[in-house]
Amino acid sequence: MREPRAELSLGRLTKRPDFVAAASGRRFHTERMSVQARLREGSGLGLRFGLTVTKRVGHATERNRIKRRLRAAIPAAVQDYANIDADVVIIGRRDILSADFDLLIDDLRRALRTVTKPRSAPPAERRPPSSPPTNGERRGHSHA
Repeated sequence: MREPRAELSLGRLTKRPDFVAAASGRRFHTERMSVQARLREGSGLGLRFGLTVTKRVGHATERNRIKRRLRAAIPAAVQDYANIDADVVIIGRRDILSADFDLLIDDLRRALRTVTKPRSAPPAERRPPSSPPTNGERRGHSHA
């Protein structure tokens, strides 16, 4: 019989637009996986995960085993990130089949640390490059 574990509120990504939106966010890569994530502003849904493994990786049984190993590693890796609103997509690679389970958890923790960082604000004093010249200035000409 299995031990009861603390239930985390982890959602699943099931629709293609959610996967595509996560691809527009930050990325993290190892030889075992690639992780993509997009932060959501105040949705209150918490972390939502999507798993994908391409056919290029192997037969269906191998792809399913990769996804099972990732599903088992996610709850152990997300304990510090449960309060973040983000959509996370994990793209599994073949090396997951032979990797130590603790290494998978470590990879996921490092990936979550990287992809869930908030975006830094752009500097306020910089003028956009397409702004017009001010006070009669002309580009490329100097009046001395």
